[in-house]
Formats: sequence, C-alpha cells, structure tokens
Amino acid sequence: MTAVGTIASVWRYPVKSMAGETLDRAFVSYAGVYGDRLYAFRSSASVPGFPFLTAREQHAMLRHKARFRHAERAALPANLAKAEALEPGINPIPASPEDRVVEVETPTGAVHAVDDPAVVASLTASLGREHVLTLIRSDKAITDCRPLSLFSVQTAARLGAEIGAPMDPRRFRANLTLDFPGTDGFAEDAYVGRTLRLGPKATVRVLERDPRCALVTLDPDTAERDFRVLKTIQAAHDGYAGVYAAVLTEGVVRPGDAVVVED
Repeated sequence: MTAVGTIASVWRYPVKSMAGETLDRAFVSYAGVYGDRLYAFRSSASVPGFPFLTAREQHAMLRHKARFRHAERAALPANLAKAEALEPGINPIPASPEDRVVEVETPTGAVHAVDDPAVVASLTASLGREHVLTLIRSDKAITDCRPLSLFSVQTAARLGAEIGAPMDPRRFRANLTLDFPGTDGFAEDAYVGRTLRLGPKATVRVLERDPRCALVTLDPDTAERDFRVLKTIQAAHDGYAGVYAAVLTEGVVRPGDAVVVED
C-alpha cells in the first residue's frame, strides 16, 4: 500500500446545483457523502431521463446557499459508533428529517426552509413559465452518475495555467478535493480501476473519468461564465476532469487524511 496524497477539503451540496458547504469531517457511505444532494428541484421543462433544474438552466442556483439548520446533528449518523461496534460492522441509519432540515439563503440574503415557496419563487424569477418546480428529497444522494466525485488541486492549477487565469477547484463541485504533491494535474486519472483508502477506514473504487459539462464554466460565487474552462477541458483533456468513485467500505473522512493506494 502506498500513500499518494491527502484530502485537501471535504464538500457536500445539500441541494443539487446550489452552493455547497465545506466540512471538517464527513461520513462517506455507500450512497455517497452523508447529506449530499439530499434535495433537488424537479422541473417540468427538463427531460424525463434527467428531470432536475440545475445551474446549467438557472445560473443563479449557484448563488443560493444551502445548509443544514442543525449542523452537528446533520454531520454524521447519530448511531454511527454503536452500529460500527456490531459485527461485522452494521450500516448506520440516517438521522430523522427534523435533524436534517435544510435552509436556503437566496442571493438577496433572505433565509428560508428549503420547502418554502419563496425558494421556488427565487429560483424561477428569471425562468420561463415552462419551468414548474417540485422539491424532491432522497436519503440517497441525488448525484448525476456515481456516489462520489474526486478532483485534485493540481488539476485545478493545471487548468488555470492552461487558461491563464486562477482556477477555483470549487468550480468542479467535487465531494473530495485531493492533494497529490509533486504531480502536474490529472494524477487522479491514473487511479481509474484501482482502490483507494481515504482516511483510516473508507475505501473507494475509482470507476471512471468525469465528463464535464457547461456547469464548469460558471464562477462558484458570481455565476458569471468563462467558456474557456470547458473549451480547454475539451481540447486538451478529451472533455474529462476529475474522477468518479464507488464506495466499498464506509467511513469518516477529514481534511488532512491520507490517500492510500490499496491495489
């Protein structure tokens, strides 16, 4: 087993396509980061195969900040320690909906419960009437493809150098931002098909490279577009940046934890 880097930061996104929150610890479950993409907005104007409203259609979604009202109670499953103490290691259960209430801060600074009609009104303010939104909730992360997304700080720096402008890793909305010292970006690609241990217990299988869409053109703070980002990824990296993974062993991860290649 070889240590190849560390976890630089841990992220979750309580509402799909809204701004995320950085964490000092997170439980990585088979379904993904605990509390990640717990909610999404279904749009009547979206295709059946992907029925969600995202920042691709409504750029201002990125300027809506979603967070858990009870941060500590929403950090980890309440029965995690007791479940893990039972052989062979029992899967913990999610907290009650009351413990995982999500609030949304709109671009105006107003804060509402995620199911408040004011949130829908804010999201649809500049959309066409064909977008009728419905809030959906799932204990399984409502991710696009795979439970976990990984992206390295070196990949962000490489893309920034290629574009000639600073590149914020948050633009890529990964669950775990990794640090691979001594590499020149896209080192995560080398681990496709391999198993990584993240921290003391969690293990993941890196499944595939992450194909990028127009969402990466949006600044995570302002939602302003920079088309150079996607054009560079497409021209220089076949349209891919970062990787997707599936969770093999659940566990808690923290910034600073080691990333170890297990096979």
